[in-house]
Amino acid sequence: MSVTRYRRFLKLCEEWPRDESKKGRDLGTFLRQRVAHAFREGENTQISDPEKCDQMYESLARINSNFYREKFPRAKDTSFTGVTVEECRVLLSTGSMQNMDEEKKGLWKTLMERFSSKSPEEEKGPEK
Repeated sequence: MSVTRYRRFLKLCEEWPRDESKKGRDLGTFLRQRVAHAFREGENTQISDPEKCDQMYESLARINSNFYREKFPRAKDTSFTGVTVEECRVLLSTGSMQNMDEEKKGLWKTLMERFSSKSPEEEKGPEK
């Protein structure tokens, strides 16, 4: 029976889209890693809780097939902030996140220098 479960999860992994704009943070990649970890022995893997495994598969299959998106359609394709889906994708892409991290580091360093009690020469200590 675990052979069937394993094959169903493999098929789901093949169908699940990958978001290339989110390197290392993509749900499709995470799902593939979890399936590989859970089924380490492939078709020979013994499943300790088959019911939980089936529930997980069904939940992921519903998400992948847009079941809830069709069941509960949105009136608008924006969030409460007014940001569109495409704008969210751009903001959450790895490149944008790295840019924001760099800006934060720049601001943090600026604030530390501004409010530091010691001058940069004093922090180096006495020269020998």
